[in-house]
Amino acid sequence: MSIFSRVIVPVLIATLCLAVSSAGLVRLGVAQSAASGPDQPSEETWNSIRGDIFKDRPILDGAGLVFLDAPRRAEDAAIVPIGMGVNLAGDDKRTLQSLTLVIDENPAPVAGTFTIGPRSGVTSISTRVRVNSYSYVRAIAELSDGKLYGVKAFVKASGGCSAPASSNADATRSMLGQMKFRTFRNESDALPEAQLMLRHPQNSGLQMDQLTRLYIPPFFIDNLKIWQGDELVVSMDGGIAIAEDPNIRFNYRPNGAAKFRVEAVDTSRKIFRDEWSIEKSML
Repeated sequence: MSIFSRVIVPVLIATLCLAVSSAGLVRLGVAQSAASGPDQPSEETWNSIRGDIFKDRPILDGAGLVFLDAPRRAEDAAIVPIGMGVNLAGDDKRTLQSLTLVIDENPAPVAGTFTIGPRSGVTSISTRVRVNSYSYVRAIAELSDGKLYGVKAFVKASGGCSAPASSNADATRSMLGQMKFRTFRNESDALPEAQLMLRHPQNSGLQMDQLTRLYIPPFFIDNLKIWQGDELVVSMDGGIAIAEDPNIRFNYRPNGAAKFRVEAVDTSRKIFRDEWSIEKSML
């Protein structure tokens, strides 16, 4: 179970029952420094939360090693594309162990932690997230040397966590948990890539039902695992910042297995499973 499910969700629900702002935004973290202003990045929030996320572990400057692709200004705060990963030289024997995506000013700053299978070869992951206010977005990579390396990007976006769902609730319920999976051959020597698309509303707990004027309870994918045959490729512990209908794309090292398998568990403890022949999923 993710940190969000164990800690943030109970606090979020209690807070929503007590008080909500006129915009429907509940801030559980330290607010961005008023002195810095929304256009001026601040490290105040990061300095207050990094210990809760990474304990006392040092985070080294990942420039040149870790990459983070994020828009400077998001077109849609509820669907912000993010790409992250590591660039390891050919003679670098280290491997990627995990990627943690942090959005400083979100109500629940940890958007997701992606644990990498030991023989998967994964070095890059992309997904879509919600950004609630102007914020640093950070990618923290843990390598097999046991060290953490981080980079950051400032993203201008507002209201992503409270934005209403884009799809009809009845339609979403009827298609809940449906998955699509595709794999892509690369023409160069680069590793092939795969993409998982999963139907789920990813309710944040900050969205309002426009008919009842009540807040919709948090309801999102808590954990997701992808295997190539019997070997784990990537596992995600997610939270409210992963956008509606999660979409995850990653590179991988083929191991000769015949199938990919996926298992996803949401906060209602409902389990969704599917599998695909690798050849049939290949474009």
